[in-house]
Amino acid sequence: MLKPGDVIPLTIEKPAAGGSMIARHEGRVVLVSGAIPGEQVHARLVRVAKGVAHAEAVTIVEPSPDRREPSGDPLCGGCLYSFIEYPRQLAIKGQVIADAFARIGRLELPAPVTVAGSPEDGYRMRARLHVRGARLGFFRESTHDLCDAKGTRQLLPATLEALDRLMAAVRSIGADAVREVELSENVAASERVVQLDTSESIDARLVNKLVSVEGLTAGPYVTDTIAIGGTSLQLRRHVLSFFQGNRYLLSALVAHVAERVPLGSTVLDLYAGVGLFSVAAAVARGASVTAVEGDAQASADLQANGAIAGGRIAALRAPVESVGAAGAGVLSRIPGMDIGTAIVDPPRTGMSPDAVAAVLKVKSRRLIYVSCDVATLARDARKIVDGGYRLEEIDAFDMFPNTPHVETVAVFATS
Repeated sequence: MLKPGDVIPLTIEKPAAGGSMIARHEGRVVLVSGAIPGEQVHARLVRVAKGVAHAEAVTIVEPSPDRREPSGDPLCGGCLYSFIEYPRQLAIKGQVIADAFARIGRLELPAPVTVAGSPEDGYRMRARLHVRGARLGFFRESTHDLCDAKGTRQLLPATLEALDRLMAAVRSIGADAVREVELSENVAASERVVQLDTSESIDARLVNKLVSVEGLTAGPYVTDTIAIGGTSLQLRRHVLSFFQGNRYLLSALVAHVAERVPLGSTVLDLYAGVGLFSVAAAVARGASVTAVEGDAQASADLQANGAIAGGRIAALRAPVESVGAAGAGVLSRIPGMDIGTAIVDPPRTGMSPDAVAAVLKVKSRRLIYVSCDVATLARDARKIVDGGYRLEEIDAFDMFPNTPHVETVAVFATS
Protein backbone atom coordinates (compact mmCIF):
# COMPACT_ATOMS: atom_id res chain seq x y z
CA MET A 1 0.00 0.00 0.00
CA LEU A 2 1.34 3.41 -0.98
CA LYS A 3 2.01 5.84 1.85
CA PRO A 4 3.56 9.31 2.19
CA GLY A 5 7.35 9.17 2.12
CA ASP A 6 7.55 6.23 -0.31
CA VAL A 7 9.83 6.81 -3.31
CA ILE A 8 8.54 5.12 -6.46
CA PRO A 9 9.66 4.96 -10.11
CA LEU A 10 7.35 6.71 -12.58
CA THR A 11 7.04 7.52 -16.27
CA ILE A 12 5.50 10.95 -16.75
CA GLU A 13 2.65 10.77 -19.26
CA LYS A 14 1.04 14.19 -19.76
CA PRO A 15 0.41 17.54 -18.07
CA ALA A 16 -2.43 18.30 -15.69
CA ALA A 17 -4.03 21.64 -14.87
CA GLY A 18 -2.45 23.32 -11.86
CA GLY A 19 1.21 22.53 -12.59
CA SER A 20 1.52 18.83 -11.82
CA MET A 21 2.13 16.10 -14.38
CA ILE A 22 0.27 12.80 -14.64
CA ALA A 23 1.86 9.38 -14.12
CA ARG A 24 0.46 6.01 -13.05
CA HIS A 25 1.61 3.48 -10.50
CA GLU A 26 -0.13 0.13 -10.36
CA GLY A 27 -3.25 1.68 -11.88
CA ARG A 28 -3.36 4.66 -9.52
CA VAL A 29 -3.03 8.19 -10.91
CA VAL A 30 -0.06 10.05 -9.44
CA LEU A 31 0.20 13.83 -9.82
CA VAL A 32 3.90 14.71 -9.87
CA SER A 33 5.50 18.13 -9.38
CA GLY A 34 8.89 19.00 -10.82
CA ALA A 35 8.63 16.72 -13.85
CA ILE A 36 8.12 16.96 -17.63
CA PRO A 37 6.07 14.59 -19.82
CA GLY A 38 8.26 11.80 -21.19
CA GLU A 39 10.68 11.77 -18.26
CA GLN A 40 11.55 8.75 -16.11
CA VAL A 41 11.73 9.85 -12.48
CA HIS A 42 11.84 8.65 -8.93
CA ALA A 43 9.19 10.54 -6.98
CA ARG A 44 8.47 10.85 -3.28
CA LEU A 45 4.82 10.58 -2.27
CA VAL A 46 3.62 13.55 -0.22
CA ARG A 47 -0.08 12.72 -0.02
CA VAL A 48 -2.15 9.65 -0.82
CA ALA A 49 -5.90 10.00 -1.32
CA LYS A 50 -8.57 7.74 -2.69
CA GLY A 51 -7.89 7.18 -6.38
CA VAL A 52 -5.01 9.65 -6.65
CA ALA A 53 -1.62 10.28 -5.07
CA HIS A 54 0.54 13.40 -5.03
CA ALA A 55 4.30 13.26 -5.36
CA GLU A 56 7.39 15.34 -6.03
CA ALA A 57 10.19 14.29 -8.35
CA VAL A 58 13.40 13.73 -6.38
CA THR A 59 15.59 12.03 -9.00
CA ILE A 60 15.38 12.56 -12.76
CA VAL A 61 16.46 9.21 -14.20
CA GLU A 62 15.91 10.11 -17.87
CA PRO A 63 15.59 13.89 -18.23
CA SER A 64 13.66 15.58 -21.01
CA PRO A 65 15.71 17.59 -23.54
CA ASP A 66 13.40 20.46 -22.50
CA ARG A 67 14.67 20.49 -18.91
CA ARG A 68 16.76 23.52 -17.91
CA GLU A 69 18.35 24.88 -14.76
CA PRO A 70 15.93 27.36 -13.14
CA SER A 71 17.34 30.78 -12.29
CA GLY A 72 15.75 30.80 -8.84
CA ASP A 73 13.56 28.79 -6.51
CA PRO A 74 10.88 27.00 -8.60
CA LEU A 75 8.56 27.08 -5.59
CA CYS A 76 8.79 30.86 -5.19
CA GLY A 77 5.49 32.41 -6.34
CA GLY A 78 5.01 32.16 -10.08
CA CYS A 79 7.90 29.83 -10.97
CA LEU A 80 6.53 26.28 -11.01
CA TYR A 81 7.42 25.80 -14.70
CA SER A 82 10.75 27.63 -14.55
CA PHE A 83 12.74 24.39 -15.00
CA ILE A 84 11.06 23.78 -18.39
CA GLU A 85 12.37 25.36 -21.60
CA TYR A 86 9.97 28.10 -22.59
CA PRO A 87 8.73 26.73 -25.96
CA ARG A 88 7.81 23.49 -24.19
CA GLN A 89 5.90 25.47 -21.57
CA LEU A 90 3.73 26.90 -24.33
CA ALA A 91 3.12 23.45 -25.81
CA ILE A 92 2.19 22.07 -22.39
CA LYS A 93 -0.31 24.87 -21.82
CA GLY A 94 -1.95 24.15 -25.17
CA GLN A 95 -2.28 20.48 -24.14
CA VAL A 96 -3.79 21.44 -20.78
CA ILE A 97 -6.45 23.55 -22.51
CA ALA A 98 -7.37 20.74 -24.92
CA ASP A 99 -7.47 18.19 -22.09
CA ALA A 100 -9.72 20.37 -19.92
CA PHE A 101 -12.19 20.92 -22.75
CA ALA A 102 -12.27 17.20 -23.53
CA ARG A 103 -12.40 15.94 -19.93
CA ILE A 104 -14.42 18.65 -18.14
CA GLY A 105 -16.38 20.25 -20.95
CA ARG A 106 -16.72 17.13 -23.12
CA LEU A 107 -15.99 19.38 -26.09
CA GLU A 108 -13.65 18.96 -29.02
CA LEU A 109 -11.66 22.02 -29.96
CA PRO A 110 -12.12 23.37 -33.50
CA ALA A 111 -8.30 23.46 -33.95
CA PRO A 112 -5.14 23.01 -31.86
CA VAL A 113 -4.62 25.92 -29.47
CA THR A 114 -1.89 28.41 -30.26
CA VAL A 115 -0.42 29.99 -27.14
CA ALA A 116 1.19 33.39 -27.74
CA GLY A 117 4.49 33.65 -25.87
CA SER A 118 5.89 36.43 -23.71
CA PRO A 119 9.36 37.55 -22.64
CA GLU A 120 10.03 35.86 -19.31
CA ASP A 121 11.77 38.75 -17.54
CA GLY A 122 10.05 41.85 -16.15
CA TYR A 123 6.63 41.02 -17.55
CA ARG A 124 4.63 41.67 -14.40
CA MET A 125 2.84 44.99 -13.85
CA ARG A 126 0.86 44.05 -10.75
CA ALA A 127 1.94 42.15 -7.66
CA ARG A 128 1.04 41.62 -4.04
CA LEU A 129 4.14 41.27 -1.89
CA HIS A 130 4.31 40.24 1.75
CA VAL A 131 6.31 41.77 4.60
CA ARG A 132 7.71 39.61 7.38
CA GLY A 133 10.03 41.45 9.72
CA ALA A 134 12.49 43.40 7.59
CA ARG A 135 11.93 41.24 4.50
CA LEU A 136 9.65 41.76 1.49
CA GLY A 137 8.84 39.03 -1.02
CA PHE A 138 6.46 36.44 -2.41
CA PHE A 139 5.20 33.32 -0.66
CA ARG A 140 6.56 29.91 -1.61
CA GLU A 141 3.91 27.65 -3.12
CA SER A 142 1.30 26.44 -0.60
CA THR A 143 3.11 28.09 2.34
CA HIS A 144 3.49 31.41 4.12
CA ASP A 145 7.27 31.15 3.86
CA LEU A 146 8.77 34.27 2.31
CA CYS A 147 10.99 34.02 -0.77
CA ASP A 148 12.98 36.63 -2.69
CA ALA A 149 11.04 38.27 -5.54
CA LYS A 150 14.30 39.06 -7.37
CA GLY A 151 14.94 35.41 -8.19
CA THR A 152 11.60 35.05 -9.98
CA ARG A 153 12.60 37.62 -12.66
CA GLN A 154 8.96 38.73 -12.91
CA LEU A 155 9.56 42.34 -11.87
CA LEU A 156 11.72 44.91 -13.61
CA PRO A 157 15.06 45.86 -12.01
CA ALA A 158 13.80 49.42 -11.50
CA THR A 159 10.74 48.04 -9.71
CA LEU A 160 12.87 45.93 -7.39
CA GLU A 161 15.08 48.93 -6.62
CA ALA A 162 12.04 51.03 -5.75
CA LEU A 163 10.77 48.27 -3.46
CA ASP A 164 14.17 48.08 -1.76
CA ARG A 165 14.00 51.82 -1.08
CA LEU A 166 10.45 51.42 0.22
CA MET A 167 11.56 48.72 2.67
CA ALA A 168 14.51 50.85 3.79
CA ALA A 169 12.04 53.64 4.56
CA VAL A 170 9.77 51.21 6.41
CA ARG A 171 12.70 50.10 8.57
CA SER A 172 13.87 53.68 9.17
CA ILE A 173 10.58 54.72 10.75
CA GLY A 174 9.93 51.40 12.46
CA ALA A 175 6.63 50.81 10.67
CA ASP A 176 6.20 47.24 11.89
CA ALA A 177 2.49 47.39 11.08
CA VAL A 178 3.11 47.08 7.30
CA ARG A 179 2.12 43.54 6.31
CA GLU A 180 1.46 43.65 2.57
CA VAL A 181 2.44 45.87 -0.35
CA GLU A 182 0.11 46.12 -3.34
CA LEU A 183 2.11 47.19 -6.41
CA SER A 184 0.82 48.46 -9.73
CA GLU A 185 2.73 50.05 -12.61
CA ASN A 186 1.87 50.97 -16.16
CA VAL A 187 3.09 49.25 -19.32
CA ALA A 188 5.90 51.74 -19.85
CA ALA A 189 6.96 51.51 -16.18
CA SER A 190 6.91 55.32 -16.11
CA GLU A 191 4.31 55.27 -13.32
CA ARG A 192 4.52 52.98 -10.31
CA VAL A 193 2.30 53.15 -7.23
CA VAL A 194 1.90 51.10 -4.07
CA GLN A 195 -0.73 50.73 -1.39
CA LEU A 196 0.22 49.48 2.06
CA ASP A 197 -1.88 46.94 3.92
CA THR A 198 -1.24 47.38 7.62
CA SER A 199 -2.21 45.50 10.76
CA GLU A 200 -2.94 48.79 12.53
CA SER A 201 -3.42 52.43 11.67
CA ILE A 202 -0.33 54.43 10.64
CA ASP A 203 -0.14 58.21 10.70
CA ALA A 204 -0.99 59.55 7.23
CA ARG A 205 2.19 61.64 7.16
CA LEU A 206 4.32 58.52 7.65
CA VAL A 207 2.39 56.67 4.95
CA ASN A 208 2.97 59.55 2.53
CA LYS A 209 6.68 59.44 3.33
CA LEU A 210 6.81 55.71 2.62
CA VAL A 211 4.94 55.75 -0.69
CA SER A 212 6.85 58.74 -2.07
CA VAL A 213 10.33 57.20 -2.16
CA GLU A 214 12.34 57.47 -5.37
CA GLY A 215 10.91 55.22 -8.08
CA LEU A 216 7.31 55.49 -6.89
CA THR A 217 4.80 58.00 -8.22
CA ALA A 218 1.99 59.75 -6.40
CA GLY A 219 -0.94 57.37 -6.25
CA PRO A 220 -3.34 55.83 -6.23
CA TYR A 221 -3.69 55.69 -10.06
CA VAL A 222 -1.54 54.79 -13.03
CA THR A 223 -2.37 55.50 -16.67
CA ASP A 224 -1.76 53.05 -19.49
CA THR A 225 -1.46 53.81 -23.19
CA ILE A 226 -2.48 50.80 -25.28
CA ALA A 227 -1.95 50.67 -29.04
CA ILE A 228 -4.42 48.70 -31.16
CA GLY A 229 -3.58 48.99 -34.83
CA GLY A 230 -3.65 52.70 -35.59
CA THR A 231 -5.66 53.51 -32.47
CA SER A 232 -4.22 54.52 -29.10
CA LEU A 233 -6.26 54.07 -25.91
CA GLN A 234 -5.59 55.67 -22.54
CA LEU A 235 -6.94 54.03 -19.40
CA ARG A 236 -6.54 54.98 -15.77
CA ARG A 237 -6.66 52.37 -13.03
CA HIS A 238 -6.49 52.36 -9.28
CA VAL A 239 -3.75 50.35 -7.60
CA LEU A 240 -6.42 47.98 -6.22
CA SER A 241 -8.42 47.57 -9.45
CA PHE A 242 -8.04 44.29 -11.29
CA PHE A 243 -6.08 44.58 -14.53
CA GLN A 244 -4.20 42.22 -16.80
CA GLY A 245 -0.69 41.75 -15.44
CA ASN A 246 1.56 41.15 -18.47
CA ARG A 247 2.99 44.32 -20.06
CA TYR A 248 4.27 42.53 -23.17
CA LEU A 249 1.02 40.81 -24.22
CA LEU A 250 -1.52 43.38 -23.08
CA SER A 251 -1.99 45.09 -26.46
CA ALA A 252 -2.08 41.77 -28.32
CA LEU A 253 -4.78 40.39 -26.02
CA VAL A 254 -6.93 43.51 -26.24
CA ALA A 255 -6.55 43.69 -30.03
CA HIS A 256 -7.45 39.99 -30.34
CA VAL A 257 -10.70 40.49 -28.42
CA ALA A 258 -11.56 43.76 -30.16
CA GLU A 259 -11.04 42.27 -33.62
CA ARG A 260 -13.75 39.73 -32.85
CA VAL A 261 -16.30 42.47 -32.27
CA PRO A 262 -18.09 43.34 -35.54
CA LEU A 263 -17.79 46.96 -36.61
CA GLY A 264 -20.56 49.16 -35.25
CA SER A 265 -22.16 46.38 -33.22
CA THR A 266 -23.90 46.51 -29.86
CA VAL A 267 -21.81 45.01 -27.07
CA LEU A 268 -22.52 43.86 -23.53
CA ASP A 269 -19.29 43.66 -21.50
CA LEU A 270 -19.69 41.75 -18.23
CA TYR A 271 -17.04 41.75 -15.50
CA ALA A 272 -15.84 44.82 -17.37
CA GLY A 273 -13.23 45.86 -14.80
CA VAL A 274 -11.74 49.27 -15.60
CA GLY A 275 -13.07 49.05 -19.17
CA LEU A 276 -10.16 47.41 -20.99
CA PHE A 277 -12.30 45.62 -23.57
CA SER A 278 -15.18 48.09 -23.45
CA VAL A 279 -13.02 51.03 -24.46
CA ALA A 280 -11.26 48.99 -27.14
CA ALA A 281 -14.57 47.88 -28.65
CA ALA A 282 -16.03 51.40 -28.53
CA VAL A 283 -13.00 53.29 -29.85
CA ALA A 284 -11.41 50.78 -32.25
CA ARG A 285 -14.60 49.09 -33.52
CA GLY A 286 -17.20 51.83 -33.18
CA ALA A 287 -19.34 49.61 -30.94
CA SER A 288 -22.05 50.82 -28.58
CA VAL A 289 -21.18 49.21 -25.24
CA THR A 290 -23.03 48.52 -22.03
CA ALA A 291 -20.33 47.69 -19.46
CA VAL A 292 -21.19 46.01 -16.16
CA GLU A 293 -18.82 45.87 -13.17
CA GLY A 294 -19.66 45.15 -9.55
CA ASP A 295 -16.45 46.20 -7.77
CA ALA A 296 -16.65 49.76 -6.46
CA GLN A 297 -13.10 50.82 -7.31
CA ALA A 298 -12.98 49.21 -10.75
CA SER A 299 -16.42 50.62 -11.50
CA ALA A 300 -15.18 54.14 -10.71
CA ASP A 301 -12.28 53.60 -13.12
CA LEU A 302 -14.72 52.27 -15.70
CA GLN A 303 -16.83 55.41 -15.43
CA ALA A 304 -13.76 57.61 -15.90
CA ASN A 305 -12.41 55.60 -18.81
CA GLY A 306 -15.78 55.47 -20.52
CA ALA A 307 -15.62 59.23 -20.95
CA ILE A 308 -12.92 58.89 -23.63
CA ALA A 309 -15.25 56.81 -25.82
CA GLY A 310 -17.40 59.76 -26.87
CA GLY A 311 -20.63 58.55 -25.28
CA ARG A 312 -20.40 55.03 -26.70
CA ILE A 313 -20.09 53.36 -23.28
CA ALA A 314 -22.89 53.11 -20.70
CA ALA A 315 -21.10 52.03 -17.52
CA LEU A 316 -23.23 50.33 -14.88
CA ARG A 317 -22.19 49.23 -11.41
CA ALA A 318 -24.02 45.98 -10.68
CA PRO A 319 -23.31 42.31 -10.01
CA VAL A 320 -23.20 40.32 -13.24
CA GLU A 321 -25.75 37.94 -11.73
CA SER A 322 -28.28 40.79 -11.83
CA VAL A 323 -28.10 41.11 -15.61
CA GLY A 324 -31.12 38.93 -16.23
CA ALA A 325 -33.02 39.82 -13.08
CA ALA A 326 -36.63 40.79 -13.44
CA GLY A 327 -37.71 44.39 -13.05
CA ALA A 328 -34.62 46.45 -12.31
CA GLY A 329 -32.15 44.09 -13.99
CA VAL A 330 -29.40 45.43 -16.22
CA LEU A 331 -31.13 44.13 -19.34
CA SER A 332 -34.03 46.46 -18.70
CA ARG A 333 -31.61 49.39 -19.09
CA ILE A 334 -30.17 48.30 -22.47
CA PRO A 335 -31.87 50.14 -25.34
CA GLY A 336 -33.43 47.79 -27.86
CA MET A 337 -32.21 44.66 -26.02
CA ASP A 338 -30.43 43.59 -29.23
CA ILE A 339 -26.91 42.51 -28.27
CA GLY A 340 -24.62 41.50 -31.10
CA THR A 341 -21.65 40.52 -28.92
CA ALA A 342 -21.29 39.68 -25.23
CA ILE A 343 -17.84 39.76 -23.61
CA VAL A 344 -17.20 38.08 -20.25
CA ASP A 345 -13.96 38.17 -18.28
CA PRO A 346 -14.79 36.54 -14.94
CA PRO A 347 -12.44 35.87 -12.00
CA ARG A 348 -10.57 32.58 -11.62
CA THR A 349 -13.67 30.93 -10.17
CA GLY A 350 -15.45 31.40 -13.49
CA MET A 351 -19.09 32.36 -13.89
CA SER A 352 -21.66 31.48 -11.26
CA PRO A 353 -24.71 29.49 -12.43
CA ASP A 354 -26.78 32.69 -12.20
CA ALA A 355 -24.25 34.57 -14.31
CA VAL A 356 -24.25 31.85 -16.99
CA ALA A 357 -28.05 31.91 -17.02
CA ALA A 358 -28.01 35.70 -17.36
CA VAL A 359 -25.58 35.57 -20.29
CA LEU A 360 -27.64 32.92 -22.05
CA LYS A 361 -30.73 35.06 -21.53
CA VAL A 362 -29.04 37.90 -23.43
CA LYS A 363 -29.00 35.70 -26.57
CA SER A 364 -26.16 37.62 -28.17
CA ARG A 365 -25.11 36.37 -31.59
CA ARG A 366 -21.50 36.06 -30.40
CA LEU A 367 -20.00 35.43 -26.96
CA ILE A 368 -16.33 36.11 -26.20
CA TYR A 369 -15.15 34.46 -22.98
CA VAL A 370 -11.78 35.61 -21.58
CA SER A 371 -10.54 33.27 -18.85
CA CYS A 372 -7.54 32.92 -16.54
CA ASP A 373 -8.56 29.41 -15.42
CA VAL A 374 -9.00 26.70 -18.03
CA ALA A 375 -10.92 24.33 -15.75
CA THR A 376 -13.71 26.79 -14.97
CA LEU A 377 -13.73 27.92 -18.60
CA ALA A 378 -14.25 24.33 -19.77
CA ARG A 379 -17.02 23.86 -17.20
CA ASP A 380 -18.81 27.03 -18.33
CA ALA A 381 -18.22 26.24 -22.02
CA ARG A 382 -20.26 23.06 -21.62
CA LYS A 383 -23.20 25.11 -20.27
CA ILE A 384 -22.84 27.70 -23.03
CA VAL A 385 -22.87 25.05 -25.75
CA ASP A 386 -25.85 23.35 -24.11
CA GLY A 387 -27.51 26.78 -24.17
CA GLY A 388 -27.43 26.93 -27.96
CA TYR A 389 -23.93 28.11 -28.91
CA ARG A 390 -21.10 26.42 -30.76
CA LEU A 391 -17.42 26.86 -29.96
CA GLU A 392 -16.07 28.77 -32.94
CA GLU A 393 -12.42 29.42 -32.03
CA ILE A 394 -10.04 29.35 -29.10
CA ASP A 395 -6.66 31.00 -28.59
CA ALA A 396 -4.40 31.60 -25.61
CA PHE A 397 -1.90 34.14 -24.33
CA ASP A 398 0.89 33.30 -21.91
CA MET A 399 0.26 36.17 -19.53
CA PHE A 400 2.03 34.21 -16.76
CA PRO A 401 5.37 32.77 -18.03
CA ASN A 402 6.94 30.03 -15.89
CA THR A 403 3.61 29.30 -14.19
CA PRO A 404 0.88 26.75 -15.01
CA HIS A 405 -1.58 29.60 -15.65
CA VAL A 406 -2.67 30.73 -19.10
CA GLU A 407 -5.14 33.33 -20.40
CA THR A 408 -7.59 31.78 -22.84
CA VAL A 409 -10.02 33.47 -25.23
CA ALA A 410 -12.91 31.33 -26.43
CA VAL A 411 -15.35 32.61 -29.04
CA PHE A 412 -18.85 31.13 -29.22
CA ALA A 413 -21.46 31.79 -31.90
CA THR A 414 -25.12 30.92 -32.09
CA SER A 415 -25.74 27.61 -33.81
